Amino acid sequence: METNADEPQPRPRRRAPAGAAVLRADVTEAIRAAVFEELAAVGYARMSIEGIARRAGVGKTAVYRRWRSKLHLVLDLVSAVAAQGLPAPDTGSLEGDLRLLYEVTARALRHPVASQVIPDLQAEAARNPEIAEALQKALREGQSGVASGIVTAAERRGELRAGLDHELALDLISGPLYWRSVVMRGARPGKGYLEALTRATAGALRAL
Repeated sequence: METNADEPQPRPRRRAPAGAAVLRADVTEAIRAAVFEELAAVGYARMSIEGIARRAGVGKTAVYRRWRSKLHLVLDLVSAVAAQGLPAPDTGSLEGDLRLLYEVTARALRHPVASQVIPDLQAEAARNPEIAEALQKALREGQSGVASGIVTAAERRGELRAGLDHELALDLISGPLYWRSVVMRGARPGKGYLEALTRATAGALRAL
């Protein structure tokens, strides 16, 4: 049977290139876990793709298939942490929400990996604008939505003045615990510290 050359012909199916790499999810997760461990062990400056691959139990090629450098690897992980965020408290009261947020944040900051990685990346951020931007997103925007939600809910309940400065409120909520845990890196807060911090922060927010 003759065919009309002007009629559209069926497009041939495209085949995957022979030997094309399939990025296994379990390998990707193993590499991500190895990055955090390597950062905590040696710091960003001494971290290497070789060390990450060895810790993850994979070859260097497996890392380079996913990220072209250790900088891009770290930026990707920090951005992923920011996207995950923190669970939004919903206890029905301002002080209840603040206390729950502080408990969750304090546990996260006490984690041995976080306690080593965050200060090291802060130091590196002073020299690398890309890391600085990603770290700011993780530390600030990661809590911004949660803190804003706490303030907005308290405004609706009449516990806080409507229309207060949310940026200042965020500083009041997030600043003290990060200062103690990340900047000062002091001893673990004593019994009653989070309760006292909750009361002080709630009082400061009511004064805005």
